[in-house]
Amino acid sequence: MDAPPAPPGVAEWLRPAQNGGLRRVLAPNPSPMTGRGTNSYIIGTGSVALIDPGPDDDRHLAALIAALEPGERISHIFVTHAHRDHSALAPRLSAATGAPVLAFGDATAGRSPLMEDLARREPPTGGEGADRNFRPDSLLSDGDLISQGDWSLTVLHTPGHFGNHLCFSWQGEVFSGDHVMGWSTSIVAPPDGDMGAYMRSLDRLAAACPTRLWPGHGDPVLSPLDRIAELTLHRQARARAITDALRAGPATPLDLARLIYTDTPTTLLGAAALNTFAHLIELSEKNEISAEGDLRFSARFHLT
Repeated sequence: MDAPPAPPGVAEWLRPAQNGGLRRVLAPNPSPMTGRGTNSYIIGTGSVALIDPGPDDDRHLAALIAALEPGERISHIFVTHAHRDHSALAPRLSAATGAPVLAFGDATAGRSPLMEDLARREPPTGGEGADRNFRPDSLLSDGDLISQGDWSLTVLHTPGHFGNHLCFSWQGEVFSGDHVMGWSTSIVAPPDGDMGAYMRSLDRLAAACPTRLWPGHGDPVLSPLDRIAELTLHRQARARAITDALRAGPATPLDLARLIYTDTPTTLLGAAALNTFAHLIELSEKNEISAEGDLRFSARFHLT
C-alpha cells in the first residue's frame, strides 16, 4: 500500500527521478467536496510538467515553486478541468514561471447542445464552483501527445464531471482529475456536468486499461478497472432507484434525492440533488422519463 500523503505544502516523491519522476504537493483546501485537498502533480525532471495548479492560494503557490530542484523549471501547466480547486492558481503560476497553461478550453468548452440550452435558462452550480475566468494559453484535443525532456503525456478528453475535463496518460498510468477517485464518487452537476457523457467517459477510461490512477483528490487508485466497474454499477443502481421512485408519481430532483440518498448528510443533499438531476436528464435522453414543462432543476419528472 502507498504511504499516507505528506501534509499540505510538502512535496513528496511518488516515483524516483530514474523512474520518470513524479511528485505530489497537497493544496491546503480540505473540505467535504475536496477531501484532504487538491493534489498537484509534478512530472519529470529538469523541464517538468505540472498537472492541476490548484486553488488560488499564496501558500500553495510557494509550495509548488519550492518543490522544484535547483535548476529545474516548470515548462507546461496542464489543467484537468475548470473548477476553482484545480485551475484558479494557473494564471499566477504561469506568471511566476513563464509556463503556458494548457487545457481543453474555458469553463463552457465541451458542453453538449442540450447542456448549452440548459445553461441559458439556469445558472450552473455545484462542487467547488466553476472558474468562469479560466482561459488556457493553448487548447488540447483528445489524443494529443505532449512531450518535453524526460516526460510525455497523452490527452484523453473525458467529459462528464465537467465538459472540459481531461485525463492524462503517463507510462501506462493516468492522472484522472475528478473523473475517477477512490475516496468518493464525482459530482455531476448540470449543465457543467453531464451524466450520459460521464458514463461514456468511464467506458473510455476503462478501454485505456490504466495500471494506476492518480486522482485530483485522495490516494492513488491501485485497481483502476475494478474501481471504474464499481462506479459504473453505482450509477446504474442510482438510475434504477430513480425510475423505481417515480412509479409512485411525479417528483423533483430534490424530492428524489431525499428518498434515495438516505445515508447522505444534510449538508451534501444539494449535491445529491444535482447528481439526481443529471440522472434524470440522461433518462430523459433515453425517453424513459419526461419533464413537466421545460427541462430544469425545479421541474417535476414522470415516467413515460
